[in-house]
Amino acid sequence: MPAAIQADTGAELASRAGELVAIGARMDRKGWVPASSGNLSARLGAGRIAITRSGVHKGRLASDDIIEVGMDGAPLRAGDRPSAETLLHCQIYEQFPGVGAVLHGHSVAATALSLTDSAPAIQFEGYEILKAFPGIATHQTKALLPVFENDQDMRRLAATIAPALQAAPIGYVLRGHGVYAWGEDVERSFWRLEALEFLLSCECERRRIR
Repeated sequence: MPAAIQADTGAELASRAGELVAIGARMDRKGWVPASSGNLSARLGAGRIAITRSGVHKGRLASDDIIEVGMDGAPLRAGDRPSAETLLHCQIYEQFPGVGAVLHGHSVAATALSLTDSAPAIQFEGYEILKAFPGIATHQTKALLPVFENDQDMRRLAATIAPALQAAPIGYVLRGHGVYAWGEDVERSFWRLEALEFLLSCECERRRIR
């Protein structure tokens, strides 16, 4: 690879890594990524993705904890070990060309609510914050957040999610696990995740006080 191209790709990775490090710290402050849970990624050029390496605390990330993988989820540098759920990120990028970042956290609300309710989706209705999501212009609407059964086999899980992904424009939940949210860039992905976590917390509180 010519030196100029190497420099450009290196600068791009460094920029996205800085954004993901900052977002990891924000998610940690919210309590959404305990221990080494969660994974964060951003789209790079030329069919590459920047993603957190496996086994690192998202609130204490360093730039070298962000590694590059191809769209097949394989690391581009020998010895790098990406997140176990990398294929789920790749799937979202392939399905939605306009997506620039994917964030996944393990909040109490998402974990508890998805285990308490066995329905295949969580319905949100009447919330003003629904307008944070694309295509929603009023609180007088219903939005469904799909819930998929968790699976340690990532290829099998991705195959289960694939048929329903187009119908999951605001994100999805893995039961007993956590939320996936995405957006045009890292910052907007955080806004979507924050909106989803607010909605999930509200649903938990409403069920508690009924």
